[in-house]
Amino acid sequence: MSNVLSKEKRVQIVRCLVEGNSIRATSRITGCCKEAIMKLLCALGPACLAYQDKALRELPCKRIQADEAWAFCFKKEGHLRPGEKANGWGDVWTWTALDPDTKLCVCWHVGLREPSDAVVFMENLASRVLGRVQISTDGLAVYQPAIESAFGSEVDYGQVIKVFGTPFEGSRMEARYSPAKCTDVRYESLLGHPDPAAICTSHNERSNLTLRMQIRRFTRLTNAFSKKMENHAYAVNLHMMNYNFCRVHQTIRCTPAMEAGVADHVWELSEVVSLLDQLQSPVG
Repeated sequence: MSNVLSKEKRVQIVRCLVEGNSIRATSRITGCCKEAIMKLLCALGPACLAYQDKALRELPCKRIQADEAWAFCFKKEGHLRPGEKANGWGDVWTWTALDPDTKLCVCWHVGLREPSDAVVFMENLASRVLGRVQISTDGLAVYQPAIESAFGSEVDYGQVIKVFGTPFEGSRMEARYSPAKCTDVRYESLLGHPDPAAICTSHNERSNLTLRMQIRRFTRLTNAFSKKMENHAYAVNLHMMNYNFCRVHQTIRCTPAMEAGVADHVWELSEVVSLLDQLQSPVG
């Protein structure tokens, strides 16, 4: 093991990554080469996913908010040439399911924004929660059939439908980078008998803002975007481990994992790095 990074150096690298630094910035801060940082990420990402896949089970969630966060891999969708989509390039969507009571991100899925992705995502969610749950989403059409397929009749489901007006009034550049004004919000009950007052996606939207701020690959208008879909997913896995188990949430004064009863203490990043030893994955 003399040729591998020390545990202290691994922790330093992980700390840089989960605080929103790019690979190059992490290399400058830690003095480690980009190849070693990427090798660590590619080993630790699957380890974080494997641990949470086992730990986040039989959750007594009463409400779930689902949403999707956009990013892109190598090229934006509109810039792709014929045949390049097969390389995994273009738009990448991270589907997230948040328990607004515990702030726990119950599950996530990195892929496209297709019906098949919605099915995989919702089947994953259904395998983790106990009993009947109320789900809230935005108005994306693929959600309802995926939820029906995964939960059957044992679910209450409502949508938040936002109506947007014209883009921001001003210069052409302002209109390009400013969101359109939301002119109306409707709440619709689609399956079961959801509580109208609990149909909401705001908590998940705020959680996705944290995801965008703390994973450099999600930052808009930079060159830090992912070049490979696999590496993008590894970065999301690491972020979720830090968010669920290490980062104290300001609202609940503990970590989401502690609030949900799947952890009994605030994890240190050294414990996250130790997950590599459980998989026996040496990292250079």
